[in-house]
Amino acid sequence: MGIDHVSSAVITGAASGLGRALATTYASRGYRIGIVDVNMEEAESTKAIVEEAGGSGEVYRCDVRVLDEIEAMANHFFDTWDEVGMLVNNAGVAAAGPVGDAPMSEWERVVGTNFWGTVFGCHSFVPRMKEQGKGHIVNVASVAGMAPILEMPPYNTAKAGVISLSETLRIELAPHDIGVTVACPFFLSTNIINNTTYTDDFQEEVARAAMGNVRLSVEEAALRIVRAVDRNRLYAFPQFSGRLVSLMMRMSPAAFIGLQARFNKMGVLKPSFLWLVKQGWL
Repeated sequence: MGIDHVSSAVITGAASGLGRALATTYASRGYRIGIVDVNMEEAESTKAIVEEAGGSGEVYRCDVRVLDEIEAMANHFFDTWDEVGMLVNNAGVAAAGPVGDAPMSEWERVVGTNFWGTVFGCHSFVPRMKEQGKGHIVNVASVAGMAPILEMPPYNTAKAGVISLSETLRIELAPHDIGVTVACPFFLSTNIINNTTYTDDFQEEVARAAMGNVRLSVEEAALRIVRAVDRNRLYAFPQFSGRLVSLMMRMSPAAFIGLQARFNKMGVLKPSFLWLVKQGWL
C-alpha cells in the first residue's frame, strides 16, 4: 500500500501516551485524526495538540471492550469521512501478578482491552477497508508478546495474541492492498502505569523503575513506529533492546525460556530484571 494515499487515521487510546504521540506525529503530516478514548477531557487535549501540529481532529468516546461501541465508531468514521486510511489499535491497560494470584477480574480487564479491543477493531474496520481497496492497520502490541515479562501473565498473553492476529492479517489482507504493522515497544513512560494493578511490592517497584529510567521518549517511539509503517514493515521495534530480545526468543525459544526458568529457580532472575530496568536498558 502506498502510504502517500492515506490521509486519515483512527487511533484508539489517543487521549495520552503513545496514542497521543502517534496522533501528533500523523497530524504533523496534515492527517485527519479520529481521537478515540473513554477519557473525554484528555481526548480534547489531544485534539488541541493535533490541530496545533497541523492536522485536524475529531473526538469520539468508545470503550474498546464493547463490540457494539467499536462497530458504531467504525461506521461513524467511514460514513462521515467516506474512507479511513489507517486504524491504530493502541488502547491498552496492564496488570501484574503470577497466575493464581492475579485476580480473574484483572485478566478480564487486560485481555478485554488489549486483545479483544484489537480484535473488535480489526473485525469492524477490515470489511470497509476491503471495500475501499486500501488502508493500513497498526496494532500496538509489546515485546512482552514476543518474550514474556516476569509476573505479567495477563499482559503477556494478550499481547502475544495481538502479534499472532497481526501476522495472520498480514497474509489475509495482502490481496486487498491493506498493510499491517504490529508495534512492539519495550518500556515507555506513559499513563499505563496509572491503571496497572499489582499483587506485591516487587512488581510495582519494577514498573516504576522501568517508567522512571526509560531512555527513549514516547514521541521518538511514535516516530519510529510511523517510519516502520511508511516502509510497510510487519514488525516495528522502537528500541534496539526489543529487537534483540525478540531475536533471541525466535532463534531458540526453549533455550531462552529455559534459561530464565533456571535463573528464577536460583533466585537471581528478579534482582537481575530489576537492575536492568533501573539502568534503562529495557
